[in-house]
Amino acid sequence: MAVAGLPRLPPGRDVALDGRGITFVRELPGPPGAPTILLLHGWTASADLNWFACYAPLARHYRVLAIDHRGHGRGIRTRARFRLADCADDAAALIDQLGTSPVIAVGYSMGGPIAQLLWHRHRDKVAGLVLCATTDRFSSGTREGRAWLGGLQMMARMARLTPDVVLQTLSRRVLSARVVDGPLSEWVRNEIARGNPRSLLEAGTAIGRYDAGPWIGAIDVPTAVVLTELDTVVPPGRQRRMAAAIPGAEVFPVAGDHAVCAADARRFVPALLGALHSVSRRAARDVSVSR
Repeated sequence: MAVAGLPRLPPGRDVALDGRGITFVRELPGPPGAPTILLLHGWTASADLNWFACYAPLARHYRVLAIDHRGHGRGIRTRARFRLADCADDAAALIDQLGTSPVIAVGYSMGGPIAQLLWHRHRDKVAGLVLCATTDRFSSGTREGRAWLGGLQMMARMARLTPDVVLQTLSRRVLSARVVDGPLSEWVRNEIARGNPRSLLEAGTAIGRYDAGPWIGAIDVPTAVVLTELDTVVPPGRQRRMAAAIPGAEVFPVAGDHAVCAADARRFVPALLGALHSVSRRAARDVSVSR
């Protein structure tokens, strides 16, 4: 049942990943025999913040799983430094735990590198990729970009020396200031506050250092790119460059900025579904040919 000030959310539960920790997963069964999609959210968000407006329409066609990444939302908590590769390994462990392999991995922004790494490190678990509002290399290489990354790295180092209670207070103030007032604004602020500030800072530096250029062209599963044409965070040119580097990747443009998945789901969801239908058809054809 929907509650005032809260979105309608599907069932979720804690899942213990063997030897890794406890994470939180949303699950929707979808139609009988439907392909499984694994939703991988963006930086500073949670699965719910990224995908709440997409859950129901996706579940009409697919079995839907959505994980909170480590240090984000209700994801795994650890003192280890944040690594995108660990997030990919967490996703692989979840696939094993739930017996769903292979999946179509759907990565948004930071979730794009995690999806790419899931394929790179665990190819048998990935039937296809849908990469949204993302790229294979985030750093611009400019002086401004290097300065931004250096500042983030310094803050991440300082966070290691700062008490958690102080970090939580500062983080809530800074991140909450980004939230536009509206019917769900208090829920959004509370959801952002679930994240671990130290992990979020380290995640930002990991994104800035990420570069899949040496191997992105080796991706051999059906892939689609949902290209956010008005994106001011991940420039559309970088998204197009990534799409051009992946053999056979199809592009599904959407006229929206980086937050279009939540801010304008009526515009975003049709492009996402088009990308998923394309990948699932091609994946099914590939399975049929290999038999």
